[in-house]
Amino acid sequence: MNKPDRPSAISSAGATTAESARLFDLLNPAVQAQRLYLEDVTVHLAGSHRTVSVVVDLPEDQSGSVALDAIADISRELSLVMDTDPHDDGRPYDLEVSSPGVGRPLTEPRHWRRARGRMVTLTPVQGEKVTGRLLEVDDDGVTLRPELTVKKGMKPKQVAPVQMGFEQIRHGSVEVEFSRLNEHGLDADGEQADDDTAEEEES
Repeated sequence: MNKPDRPSAISSAGATTAESARLFDLLNPAVQAQRLYLEDVTVHLAGSHRTVSVVVDLPEDQSGSVALDAIADISRELSLVMDTDPHDDGRPYDLEVSSPGVGRPLTEPRHWRRARGRMVTLTPVQGEKVTGRLLEVDDDGVTLRPELTVKKGMKPKQVAPVQMGFEQIRHGSVEVEFSRLNEHGLDADGEQADDDTAEEEES
């Protein structure tokens, strides 16, 4: 059996990326109308079938996660938009709509703003990791109050806040705090206690 040529694989990947970008522009107005933020649209192809994965989030000035009923509502809205897409090629699709959990990497300024008040672990470009409470986020970077582990069973020691520019940050992530999760009815992944992924099957 002959292996597929590399250029064909690249062409297929490029077509999928182009379709993801097209659907992002198509679906974004409906997401914004629901006062949500369209985080990502990804198209996965399996033969003639498509799986369209959509990630929506709350605006950066809101805390918490997208509610289950909001996920269900936006799933129906996006399904209607796709069903009336004038440029659709007629291939069947599954639509999956979800919201990012607490474990999402903090890769953009808006991600950091959404994490204000939470415990985060920051990996700088130079130096050691820092874990602390995220206090402020502005256009240039973040301010957090580091917490240092003293002894097992004792509360961590809080030290003076530190500031770090986005250009100095290699990676960031939110630390799961079970006390905060219980307050918001979240599970260990930062999602609502029930599954907050809605899936629409289309034929």
